[in-house]
Amino acid sequence: MRKKMDRRSFIRTSAVAAAGFSFPFIRCSREPMPHILWIISEDTSPDLGCYGHPLVQTPHLDRLAEEGIRFTHAFSTAPVCSPSRSALHTGMVQTSVGVHQHRTRDKKPLPDGVHVITDYFHDAGYYTSNASGLQFDTPGKTDWNFIPDGDAFDGTDWRDRQPGQSFFSQVNMRLTHRPFERDSQNPIDPEQVELPPIYPDHPVLRRDWADYLESIQVLDRQIGQVLSRLEEDGLAENTVVFYFGDHGSPHLWAKQWLYEGGIRVPFIMRWPKRLKAGSVDDRLISLIDISATVLSLAGIPIPGYMEGRPFLGDQTEEREFIVAARDRCDETVDRIRCIRDHQYKYIRNFMPNRPYTQFNAYKTNQYPAVPVFEMLHKQGKLNAVQARFMADRKPEEELYDLNRDPFETNNLVEDPLFQDILDSLRGKLNAWIEETGDMGAIPENPDEIEYWKALHANNNRTYMENKNLPLHPTPEQHVAYWEKRLLNGSF
Repeated sequence: MRKKMDRRSFIRTSAVAAAGFSFPFIRCSREPMPHILWIISEDTSPDLGCYGHPLVQTPHLDRLAEEGIRFTHAFSTAPVCSPSRSALHTGMVQTSVGVHQHRTRDKKPLPDGVHVITDYFHDAGYYTSNASGLQFDTPGKTDWNFIPDGDAFDGTDWRDRQPGQSFFSQVNMRLTHRPFERDSQNPIDPEQVELPPIYPDHPVLRRDWADYLESIQVLDRQIGQVLSRLEEDGLAENTVVFYFGDHGSPHLWAKQWLYEGGIRVPFIMRWPKRLKAGSVDDRLISLIDISATVLSLAGIPIPGYMEGRPFLGDQTEEREFIVAARDRCDETVDRIRCIRDHQYKYIRNFMPNRPYTQFNAYKTNQYPAVPVFEMLHKQGKLNAVQARFMADRKPEEELYDLNRDPFETNNLVEDPLFQDILDSLRGKLNAWIEETGDMGAIPENPDEIEYWKALHANNNRTYMENKNLPLHPTPEQHVAYWEKRLLNGSF
């Protein structure tokens, strides 16, 4: 049973004077606690109109940014959903509480004293809900690598709360997860898509990226419907709206990797009359900071164990750097850590003998880029930057100047001009691993790994059979399938 705290023990005032607030305020006891709405999209990088993408039309999210704060340097703690969401909902980096392996089958409760954030909202008298997209009668995604203590949510729809009761609600949007949904209203010409330099120029890849960008446009319209629903209910004025991605986009060098495409996410926040409209905030934000911040804004004390830091309110703490971690993803075992400040990123590959191309059924089956890279590499048509993905091993360490090299193509580890920066970031990562008790060094139960290997081997076999492909198709055969599907009208 969840123990209920005495609501009178909570702080009922909050002097908010951090950057981004239009004025300091104190909430009196008669003023209702703010409603909280998290809109979370899957697999989304900051490829929105308000972030400067020239092809993507996102009028609803653009308007949200115009009415609130757009954060330019927000990052997930993991480049894949279950560890990222486990961290987000506890305010703890996933490696600190042992929930870092993607889709753990043998889930355990959280360590003593650590709770899901909704527990604190329950205890403060909030109604909590979790909806799947626009289906407000269907539970939304949690995807936690742990067992919560009791029911984490009261329902699926904020409209089911008691009269006058404040709510904490999240709406989970799947649209930008593969397979993508094309936008028939505003199609994007693949020929106008500017591929990152780490990608070869190939029509299948252009179409795949256009589909991803179009799915963001469809996502935007659905988010517009959620915001309209909030306004129809007369709740917009006292609702703090958070929109963010759970991690980066589903492309090579992105999802499941610690490059910018895997961990940098869009993050927009609106609170009418409390936040300065049209603000742009360049501070480093980790998604676990959202949990600490939202507690602070609701007047709920932040638990002392939380690693998230409030970035608004009277307890604001600015970050010097963010840290992210990648461990097992599906059946693919790896361990990677990164630390990033405002200019430089340091990556450590603890298993450099495991190449980027070690088998992963999800990427093999869902990413057209995998066979395209394999085919062009076989034909000698990848340049030096693109061919890195096909290397037999990963570098043990990587260092990038993100101001000059935003696509992380030039590893500076061996450059003597950057040795001081390398030593500094290496030392800070070592200290973080030690101080937080990073559990990634603890071997996972081999039975867990074998289970996922067997499951995804079977999934891969089924996939190939359904697509009339051999179990181990040649790159040319697999690319031909994607050409038929994406380019020849059979999408």
